[in-house]
This record gives sequence, C-alpha cells and structure tokens, in this order.
Amino acid sequence: MKTFDDFLARRSPTLLALGEPTHWTEGFPLFRNEVFRHLVLEHGYRSIALESDCLAGRLVDRYVTTGEGDLDKVLATGFSHGFGAFPSNRALVEWLRDHNAGRKSEDQVHFHGFDAPLEMASAPSPRAVLTELHGFLAKHLDDVPHDVATIERLAGDDAAWADEAAMWDGAKSKGDSPEARELRLVADDLASQFERARPALPEGGDLLARTAVGLCRYHSLMADTSSERLGRLGAQRDAMMADNLLALPGTFVSAHNQHLQRRAASMMGAQWWSAGAQVAHRLGDRYVFIATDFGSSDGVEDPAPGTLQAYLAATVQDRELVETAGIDPRLPARAGDGRGYLPFDAVEAADAIAFLHRV
Repeated sequence: MKTFDDFLARRSPTLLALGEPTHWTEGFPLFRNEVFRHLVLEHGYRSIALESDCLAGRLVDRYVTTGEGDLDKVLATGFSHGFGAFPSNRALVEWLRDHNAGRKSEDQVHFHGFDAPLEMASAPSPRAVLTELHGFLAKHLDDVPHDVATIERLAGDDAAWADEAAMWDGAKSKGDSPEARELRLVADDLASQFERARPALPEGGDLLARTAVGLCRYHSLMADTSSERLGRLGAQRDAMMADNLLALPGTFVSAHNQHLQRRAASMMGAQWWSAGAQVAHRLGDRYVFIATDFGSSDGVEDPAPGTLQAYLAATVQDRELVETAGIDPRLPARAGDGRGYLPFDAVEAADAIAFLHRV
C-alpha cells in the first residue's frame, strides 16, 4: 500500500473511487477489500459505496452497524445484480460487522449502495419507493399531496413494470402509459414537498425523493423507441449514481471503471456521460479516480507488447499504483476477452491506475 499512501499524502479527496475492469473476477473486489481496510485503519475512512442498489444497501448498513438481520438474507436482498453471492462481498460485510461491533456510532464504518435500484435486464415498479416516500413525509408533515391508494392504483401490477422484454423493446414498456405519466407527477410533487420541508426532516428522505423521481424518469426513457434509447437509459442510470455519490462526501467508492472514469461511458455503440464525469464536473480535483487493470489470468494471456497493459506490467509493482500523469496517453489498450473484461483505455480520465499482475 506504499504507493497508495504516497498518492493520498498529496490529496484530500471528497470522493475516492477505485474502479475495476470486470465484475466477474473475484481478484478485484478482494483487492478492493484490502485497500478499504487500509483506508479505514490508516486514513480514517468511515464509509464505502458499491455499485449496488441504493435502497437495498440500507439493509446491509443496518446489519454492519447494528447486527440486525441474518447475514445470508442480508447478502441475498441487500445487493443487486447478484453481487451478494460473491465471496468477496460476504467477506466485506463480515469485516464491517466485526469492525463495528462494540464501537460508538460515530466511529462505525457505513455501507452504501449508490446504483439506481435497477437490475441488468429490468427495472422495478416505482410503487414501493413512492409508497415509502409518502409514508416518510406523512410521518413528519401535514398535508402531504396525494395518498397511498392513488399510488397503488396508478402503479398497478409490479410485474408489468419489471418485464425484461421492455429493456430491449420500448414498445413493451409501461413507462409512457397514462398511469406512468401521472406517477411521474406524483413523484415530482412528493419530492418537491420534501425539498420545501428538508430542514425539518430527519435523514433518509433525500435518498427516497431522488430515487422516486429518477426511477420514474428511467421508466419513461424505457418507453423510448428511438435509436438514442440505450444511451439515454445509460445516462439516466449514471446520473442517478452521480447524485447518490454527491450525497456521500468522504466515501470510498467501488464500481466498474466505465462508471467512474472522467469521460463518457459506452456500450453497444451508445455513449453517455458517466457518473465519474458528472461528479468530477462538480467536484473538480476533489474527485479522485484510481482505475484498476491486470496482466493475466487463467482465461487472459499476458498483454501484447506496446499496449498500455504491457507498460503497466513492466513498470508497476503488483497491487500498487502509478499516477497517470507519467503515462503516454497514446498507448493503445489490449483487446478484451469478449466475456465482460474491458481493458482500461482512458489514461486521461483517471488520476492513477492500480495494477494486479495476475488475477
């Protein structure tokens, strides 16, 4: 961790982000755990945010701070994208619980999800978050607009919203139905009520308000049938990520390099501004991004000479980092493996690159 310590000695980030080039290799989240433990013990960090459902993540935080719940159930329901099944995430949650046990609340380390409450091939009904937001407001305020019965009536069957076919065919989405359009107005009214009364309200409502509005917007974009549809969906998801991160100053962030880099993300020919680009636009150099890449694995051979990854393998010690200011941005990235690994190719969009020689 020496190069990490030297790197941080010259910076005071509001958000420190560590990326990964694939979600499906355990070496990266295990490395993340190692880095985070060091940050907690040596640099005073007290929160971590993962690329996982921001609402479900509250279950994980309650478990690691209070012990509430069963570990297996928390892992199954507190993470999205199936990430709770990863041994590395189990190890993280166990370490957080052990670390927090017996500590005062102000010294405990918190867990957050910062992703929108979406799955890779579907988006849930906005009913649950709208109902929770309404209940939060009604508990503390008089004259909350609308009522739960209206939300339930407009939302209807949850399964109709979560139809996976709608992810690929906008015509099958419920997001532009009359009921969905009215729900967007309900979400806006409730979020506006929250903003007007924010000083009088306890913590937690801001997450509900921005998620309710954001999820309704996402469904509206799912109903788009234009060629810009995929990029708009990606942009909305990353915008929700960025808003969640900006609400978590002092946090260590872990996600795919694509979401954290200071430039546009891309997928299947579509491009949109990443969460990292949006956060960096607002925080400037107080947003610090360390990309991660690797040399070889059982399924990936050593990088070809002349590539960025070959340069990193030759110059960076295993599990350490190098600042990007000294790297030639013209070095090409090596080819991906076609199975989810995206070699990092944006030297100018990161402050440093951490390199694992083998995963």
